[in-house]
Amino acid sequence: MDALSEVLKTIRLDGAMYINAEFTAPWCAAASYGLPRATAQTAGADHIVFFHCLTEGQCNARLVDGEETLSLRSGDLILFPHDHRHLLGSDLQLPPVDADSVTPKAAAGELIQLRHGGGGVATRFVCGYLACNRRVSKALLAALPEMLRIPLRDDLTGTWLFELLLHGVNESSAQRPGAQSILAKLSELLFAEALRRYASCQPGQQGWLAGLQDPIVGRALALLHRQPAHAWTVEALAGAVASSRSVLAERFTRLTGESPMQYLTGYRLALAAQALRSGRDGIASIAANVGYGSEAAFTRAFKREFELPPAAWRKREAIDVAGASPGSPATAPAAPAS
Repeated sequence: MDALSEVLKTIRLDGAMYINAEFTAPWCAAASYGLPRATAQTAGADHIVFFHCLTEGQCNARLVDGEETLSLRSGDLILFPHDHRHLLGSDLQLPPVDADSVTPKAAAGELIQLRHGGGGVATRFVCGYLACNRRVSKALLAALPEMLRIPLRDDLTGTWLFELLLHGVNESSAQRPGAQSILAKLSELLFAEALRRYASCQPGQQGWLAGLQDPIVGRALALLHRQPAHAWTVEALAGAVASSRSVLAERFTRLTGESPMQYLTGYRLALAAQALRSGRDGIASIAANVGYGSEAAFTRAFKREFELPPAAWRKREAIDVAGASPGSPATAPAAPAS
């Protein structure tokens, strides 16, 4: 069982690529994606993971309020899992231009062709994002740093993805049918590959990604995500992953910071919140879909977690979403999930 793939299926990451950029030295740009742009395209999303993939040249990157500077080269993927505002450039000491101010308008779903800079050596990259629900993705987001660089061309799988990306960009630039769908799926594949690389290079670490790497905890997490409405007990889950109850409970809690049943409760309620926010199903139906035997039990659990009963929470969220117009300026970066 590939635990990471199983869990990513259930988290539901909706990817897109929207800029094919060329910047020529000297240059420096400040960017973030901002949630209001994506909410018009992605139902139920309230968080953005922003990324760039360098297809040619090199540049530097750092957070606007950060100190660490990363050197990027062709084939590098850099992710900003919490959509922090950041700088990219040949010289980060230059006054940065706001990327939005030099980005031409384009139709929804169209890959924007952006060119800017001083006319010197060119750096080319594509920009994209993955939209998700913050609560459903809470454990994943909490496991990721503010800025993550992945060199794609360090192995065969990454090289293959990089070549596919170049092909997809060329197809989109030529306005070939289906090109945007290909790029959207590629953005999701790139993110999954980045997670694999990041998890594998941190042996001995604790946290959700470390749990996914564990042969017992990883299988348990995959099962909880695949069948959240199942009447799981620790005993039943331990049997399903060929472990004893005590071993599963100890390893799960040590790696993830929660017991299996605490994790399941949080995930069920996150799924319920996503359903309430993005759909029209009745509360009783949502309760049953996430594993609660009665609407009353679900309402009590939901109120403990969200401080409002489901109906009131849904009404408040509908008002908040209506107030965030797709054309409004980018919001401040979301804080990392706790």
